[in-house]
Amino acid sequence: MLKGCYFKDVLEAGCDEAGRGSLAGPVFAAAVILPHGFYHPELNDSKKLTWKQRVKVREYIERHALAWAIGTADNIEIDSINILQASILAMHRAVSKLEIKPGHLIIDGNYFKPVPGIPHKTIIRGDSIYSSIAAASVMAKTSRDAYMQKIHNEYNNFGWDRNKGYPTREHRRAINRFGITEYHRKSFSLLLEGDNDEI
Repeated sequence: MLKGCYFKDVLEAGCDEAGRGSLAGPVFAAAVILPHGFYHPELNDSKKLTWKQRVKVREYIERHALAWAIGTADNIEIDSINILQASILAMHRAVSKLEIKPGHLIIDGNYFKPVPGIPHKTIIRGDSIYSSIAAASVMAKTSRDAYMQKIHNEYNNFGWDRNKGYPTREHRRAINRFGITEYHRKSFSLLLEGDNDEI
């Protein structure tokens, strides 16, 4: 069962990102402040949930969270400052959009740059430990999936409605065949080596 918070007497926001390993599209991050006692039986790390479960949990978070916000960093920023720094930038943007200023942040992972005036704690696999980080993982994942579905409608050769931009064989073979788009991360290894155009 997930823990409610790291500090019980502080208004705390959990932060997580989605899309670090993708070959295309932005990295999305979410910051979520949950009320004490928040509970949903299916809340967990978004990677452990089905699409239907994520949608259901997201709707519950939207109704019951004290505050939540989404931040992004696009592929151009990722190529410019690297994916780790872009992920942190997206989290900072999410925190800055919160309608309530948290007194503390808990971050999924092992590295973060401080938000001025807000102490933080990094927690490895925090999305499987703390409710607010798990909630942030669900919000970031569902927001990014919706975005990738949208840009799939612009470029439907890459299977983004299925692979969400991640380095599947289907995606890499499509890059080999059709080239890259304005959404691809040029600093990533994009091509499928030793393959050809024949699909």
